[in-house]
Amino acid sequence: MQILVAAVGRLKAGPERELAARYLDRAAKTGPRIGLTGFQVREVVEGRGTSVESRRSEEAAALSALMPPGAARVILDERGPALASRAFADFLARERDGGRSAAAVVIGGPDGHDPGLRDTADLVLSFGAMTWPHQLVRVMLAEQLYRAVTLLSGHPYHRD
Repeated sequence: MQILVAAVGRLKAGPERELAARYLDRAAKTGPRIGLTGFQVREVVEGRGTSVESRRSEEAAALSALMPPGAARVILDERGPALASRAFADFLARERDGGRSAAAVVIGGPDGHDPGLRDTADLVLSFGAMTWPHQLVRVMLAEQLYRAVTLLSGHPYHRD
């Protein structure tokens, strides 16, 4: 199952980009042994609309266009549950074992997600009730994807 991180906004060069890339590189090296491949990041520009709704709608269309047909959709949104790392790994394993060829984890823009896109999610996931800078969300997501790979492969990185 290929893993796509689809995000609104460009992560500029710097320590956050380097750290996120390091975690995704680690995941990409171990993932194929357990059927998780093709870790990639695709970015879309922020919506240019004059209202929050129009920006969200524009971003949702661009994000949807990036997602492979039939991909499991994980939408990062403050309204979702905050899962334990093992539960997130188990979700990815269930989707992989259920025959999904791809999973897309979607990070919205400053205005959040269009409700229509959120409604298409297989999982709405929160990193907690606090608001996080976009750069740190990318790093946290990359680390959790790496952690999921290590959990599913039996690597001792994660400790319960």
